[in-house]
Amino acid sequence: MPDDFRFCPKFPAIISHYRRFNDCVGPTDDFIEGILALGKKRGPSFIQLPPHFSPRHAEKLNAYLKAWPRELEVAVEFRHPDWFTGSPEAEGTWATMLELGMGAVISDTALRRDAMHMRMTAPFLLLRFGGYSGHASDALRLKAWCDRLAIWSEQGLKSVDLLVHQPDSVKTPDTCRLFADLVEERLKLKVRAPIPTLF
Repeated sequence: MPDDFRFCPKFPAIISHYRRFNDCVGPTDDFIEGILALGKKRGPSFIQLPPHFSPRHAEKLNAYLKAWPRELEVAVEFRHPDWFTGSPEAEGTWATMLELGMGAVISDTALRRDAMHMRMTAPFLLLRFGGYSGHASDALRLKAWCDRLAIWSEQGLKSVDLLVHQPDSVKTPDTCRLFADLVEERLKLKVRAPIPTLF
């Protein structure tokens, strides 16, 4: 990979889905060893919670996050709707993440507008962008993100990693190139984008 490429490793399902943060010392140590091997190519890692992992399980998640090494950036992707409704358990986890400087993945995708929570708990952002195969709304949403990122960078945002999903993965490089062009146009930053190839 290019020298300036960064990986954003996803936590193994054995930690988040199968053991649900119980008795995870061994798998966690193995994961840490793996991400440390990435060296300068290591971006933030992220924990994708199972869809049914609700705030009633917050205590287990909070304990796991508190034990995570502070020098390794991590973000949490919440999927259960109750994480976004302001319950005491959910708010306790949000407060813990803010205190620890851990991020919360923001998902911009259809049918889950609650997951675009817009809460920043760390000076880095993992943004999961669900596109619509080149529909005009993709460009409008990416332009809106550039405007938000300009504001957030003035407020202390240090880095952004865009994770693109498309119904047809053939469109993903086009979406990445569009985002790179918009970032350069609106934020005056040069972002590496996939190079078109001819077959």
